[in-house]
Amino acid sequence: MMAAPLAVADTGPLNYLVLTEDIELLPHLFDRVCIPAAVHDELAHLATPTSVRTWPASEPLWLSVYPDSDAACFPGALSLDHGEQAAIALALAMKADVLLIDDRQGAAVARDAGLAVTGTLGILDLAARKGMLDLAAAFDRLKKTNFHYRQGLLDILLARHER
Repeated sequence: MMAAPLAVADTGPLNYLVLTEDIELLPHLFDRVCIPAAVHDELAHLATPTSVRTWPASEPLWLSVYPDSDAACFPGALSLDHGEQAAIALALAMKADVLLIDDRQGAAVARDAGLAVTGTLGILDLAARKGMLDLAAAFDRLKKTNFHYRQGLLDILLARHER
């Protein structure tokens, strides 16, 4: 994945990048990062970890929050949660270069709608390819969270960077 000017993010990647303290990679990888209000609300929810819950209140200059669209009118929308629906709808409306999303079903629906997608692992991989972080160390930080991953995928990504 090449660096893209406009990214729209779902909750997952932002949550994990805050937890691993890698969130400041985003403004170095993308010209603009946008989220719908539903994602902002999910990040600020009382059930989220404190560091994630307080992060949106800081309103980084590189993050733009947009109102949710009235209706998610794309195939598969009803099978997703509100944040995923809103993120995909915003990405479609803004003609985003990439949607940042970890949920497999959400990513599949987004791809079917014509969007390019990547998740937390893709963001970390891109940052490592640009020399912005040590991928093994980033994965170690990620493993300390509740992030769901396949070890085989981490091994493949790490092997690419060891060449």
